[in-house]
Amino acid sequence: MLKHLNEIDGNLSVGIIGCGWLGTALALTLLEKSVSVLATSSKLANVNKLTQQGINAQQLTLPADSEQLEQHDIFSQQCLVLAIPPQFKQGRTDYADKIGQLVSAAKQRGIVQHIILLSSTAIYNGLSGVVDEESLLSLSSEKVDTLDKAEQCVLAFNRQANVVRLAGLVGPNRHPGKFLLAKKVLKNAHGKINLIHQQDALGIILSLLTKQSPQGIFNGVSDNHASKKSYYQQAAKSLSLPVPVFSEHEPVDASRIVSGEKAKQCLNHSFIYPDLLAWL
Repeated sequence: MLKHLNEIDGNLSVGIIGCGWLGTALALTLLEKSVSVLATSSKLANVNKLTQQGINAQQLTLPADSEQLEQHDIFSQQCLVLAIPPQFKQGRTDYADKIGQLVSAAKQRGIVQHIILLSSTAIYNGLSGVVDEESLLSLSSEKVDTLDKAEQCVLAFNRQANVVRLAGLVGPNRHPGKFLLAKKVLKNAHGKINLIHQQDALGIILSLLTKQSPQGIFNGVSDNHASKKSYYQQAAKSLSLPVPVFSEHEPVDASRIVSGEKAKQCLNHSFIYPDLLAWL
């Protein structure tokens, strides 16, 4: 049992927009507490899959007509968790616009009291050394700028707002060793890992759903920052895969370590999996 689950008001209603791997785990966890949950997905097949798991789900496709969007049942929930992926790898550039539409619709409907955006530690791209929630971002990067604009949309919500910058997610059905199957040669052997287990990501989100939760930005990342070489070699061994090869000609990137201290201190979150090397 995640400790913060007992601190959540059973009368709370939560909408999860973009209910994928992490959102589904969140929905099922909240349902254990008899919290009212409504999930959305842009794909009807995913909506049907969520329904089969006992999760109340509806289709929601973005961008959408503003007037129609405001009438969607998702905006009748007290809290919204925005978990839609930016889809940068698919060439999409409208992520901030989508988040802006959702926040605007929530404001217009006037029922939502709290918005939590699940963002990404990719917002620290271009930075080196230890970075935290106060670090100045490299906004010359289009990806960073887009993530920042999305975050600012949420933080400008006129009620309670939070941003959780999640590191790379691992956990059930998402073993890091499987990442190696699609990669013949890996880069940046001496770079540091910044990852978080699904259960710890859930713990941080649940802590923000409690009545005493503070506002603002929080990084979600485990304590262990092993080198990519040592981590992915161990990941390969744990699945009996060939040891990965790292490029010798690739210049070594400056190591970036994302600090998770603020979440541990302000949210009183004790990590279930603080050492993801040991978890392997």
